[in-house]
Amino acid sequence: MVLLDPLADALSTIKNAEAIGKDSCIIKPASKLIGTVLKVMQDRGYVGEFEFIEDGKAGVYKVELIGRINKCGAIKPRYSVGAADFERWEKQFLPAKNFGTLILTTSNGVISQYEARENNVGGQLIAYVY
Repeated sequence: MVLLDPLADALSTIKNAEAIGKDSCIIKPASKLIGTVLKVMQDRGYVGEFEFIEDGKAGVYKVELIGRINKCGAIKPRYSVGAADFERWEKQFLPAKNFGTLILTTSNGVISQYEARENNVGGQLIAYVY
């Protein structure tokens, strides 16, 4: 089996586990990008604790779910977004104003659109969660 987008697989694993009411899920393979996206989701209050477990290959993440996610997913293609353009993308990917989070990769690392707006930086949209 070939993984074309590990981030999209990770987010759909979280969404599916959340939908059937599980309290945790295993994401494999692990990557730094998935780890930083999980950190942003944790900071915004969508997932609980998560830990990296070494399995001799790429490793796995064990993620505690707290029942706060309605939907999450990867954004493809990866759109470039300027510091002033967040509202347009919020309308496209999020259901309401100030509800949910866009996650983007910037020169400051992987951050939410709220941090990007505060720091006045743009970047590439990689995921959304609400």
